[in-house]
Amino acid sequence: MTARLIVFDLDGTLVDSAPDITAAVNRLLAARALPALTQPQVAAMVGDGLHKLMERVFAAVGTTPDATAADEYMADYERHVLVETTLFPGINAALDQLAADGWRMAVCTNKPAGAARLLLDALGITHRLAAIGGGDSFATRKPDPAHLAATINAAGGNQGRAIMVGDHGNDIAAAAGCALPSIFAAWGYGPPAMAANATATAPTPADLPALATRLLRE
Repeated sequence: MTARLIVFDLDGTLVDSAPDITAAVNRLLAARALPALTQPQVAAMVGDGLHKLMERVFAAVGTTPDATAADEYMADYERHVLVETTLFPGINAALDQLAADGWRMAVCTNKPAGAARLLLDALGITHRLAAIGGGDSFATRKPDPAHLAATINAAGGNQGRAIMVGDHGNDIAAAAGCALPSIFAAWGYGPPAMAANATATAPTPADLPALATRLLRE
């Protein structure tokens, strides 16, 4: 029988990356003599991929991104990907327990795959993952369920034995589109209202193993 698979969002779910994303955003804005944004402002913009982030950042300062903004931001961000970014407290222990319980693991993120892998490598958890489905890995990205379905397939899983964990409405919507159970990561960047359509809510990472097992028993 195919092993159970738990698929994680990245930013705001596994990793607290808002400090480094905010710093890179503000360096980009400063280079254009534009005002800085706060970390809460930027964290609320994360979750829909690079180009949506750029649109939201520049809209917040009253303009639109220029042709080089996205590439400039990403090159700078990748040079500073692990200055302040960390795994959320309790994530490593939760991953240890999930592995001990026989779960396979994967990441499905709207972050470009290169940046996602760079970050996961730097944090030392790439070896835990059967697949990394980035925002540019396939023809679609979350909330399109095809992004999640392709990640599950790349991980050698099947949709009947998979579950999605994330802090954003896109994660919940992608899971629903694949007819998967979903767990809202309440410690992340998404407002509590985003939990409304999730199958369950995990207050902390420590709650994940028991919740996942309850939702998708052997």
